[in-house]
Amino acid sequence: MDSVLEFLLSIVLLVLTIPLQVEARKVHPQITVMGIVYCDICSNNTFSRNSYFLPGAEVKIECRFQATSPRTSEQITFSVNRTTNKHGIYKLELPAIDGIECARDKAIGNLCRASLIRSSTDACNVPGYKSTTDEITIRSEAANLCIYSLNVMNYRPSKRDIALCGN
Repeated sequence: MDSVLEFLLSIVLLVLTIPLQVEARKVHPQITVMGIVYCDICSNNTFSRNSYFLPGAEVKIECRFQATSPRTSEQITFSVNRTTNKHGIYKLELPAIDGIECARDKAIGNLCRASLIRSSTDACNVPGYKSTTDEITIRSEAANLCIYSLNVMNYRPSKRDIALCGN
């Protein structure tokens, strides 16, 4: 019995004297890229009382994310097409990617761009603001979420309705 106790005691002492190296893994955020497309009825590049959000519009999203590894200069790039929902919102959700951080400025090298592909209606199909790289980055550490909200893009009708919009 003494030999078993001595054996267990020696294992405990061994474990206590060897420093355990546990690498703390950083939790990377889920990334969401989103924006809005609307119909600019009065062709003045503003969302007026006559404007409406454009469901079914096709948008191309292109992103480049720089990995934050100190040893490498890895980059992830991709391009996807999305269709706006009934509220004119297009959205791309990416799961957490190892080495990709939420960037509040362009210094890290993360960049997303959205471009109009096709309108969902012939009544409003002339591109106004047709691409954007301007964004607002929102980070929620509690929800482990990073949102890249791109500026709005719009289509306009081929003819301006003077009765509705004035001169």
